[in-house]
Amino acid sequence: MRIVIKVGTSTLAHRTGLLNIKRVEQMCKVISDLKNAGNEIVLVSSGAIGMGLGKVGISKRDSDISTLQAGAAIGQCELMYVYDKLFGEYNHVVAQILMTGAFVAIEDYGKNLDNTLFRLLELGVIPIVNENDTVTTDEIVIGDNDTLGAIIAQRVKADKLIILSDIDGLYTANPSVDPTAERLSVIEEITPEIEALAGSAGSKLGTGGMVTKIKAAKLATADGIEVVIANGKEPDILYDILDGTAVCTRFLAK
Repeated sequence: MRIVIKVGTSTLAHRTGLLNIKRVEQMCKVISDLKNAGNEIVLVSSGAIGMGLGKVGISKRDSDISTLQAGAAIGQCELMYVYDKLFGEYNHVVAQILMTGAFVAIEDYGKNLDNTLFRLLELGVIPIVNENDTVTTDEIVIGDNDTLGAIIAQRVKADKLIILSDIDGLYTANPSVDPTAERLSVIEEITPEIEALAGSAGSKLGTGGMVTKIKAAKLATADGIEVVIANGKEPDILYDILDGTAVCTRFLAK
């Protein structure tokens, strides 16, 4: 199975922006095990800005674009160092791909991206994809790695897109303020009513709320890719997702 896993800042980092070492170590261990079982994995990873700012003592996102870009420059090094080290402990090789909108908008760029991704998968490598926030500003303002995950899933013809966040899935209301909110386990079609359930609030270190996750699900399911939104606080949930027993929301592929 070819799987794209998108992991958000809230999963990777503490509220300080510094790395959640225990969680990231377990996530890399589980992904390595899934890969050993014969799956192909592409990891779309947020976290560079949050980690970079945390490393220089800034605990939350700043509205100053140059500060965010500086944070991304620091954090991209830190993030890939961590991934290289942790996946290397399980004998897996990683590769970094930093994207901008040009990779989607310009045909030649897109072809080059596809060639690189497919060759990395053929070589048994785990591509780690992020928006290149160091040199672009639109991606920082949008902060939409959920949609990036859907785009990558489409390009590599994935079987499944898993979006790990800080919530168990899509609810009928915001579960943090409404005790009557109920989680929707399976969604067969993304209707305007389903889209209306999405809230826009994200964490202080990340900007992607449920709106971007629904947008990503809409893109991917239309291309025949099942999408799962699940809580990444316990990375072992990846096993449960593949077994079909996870607490999550599944968006069925068309």
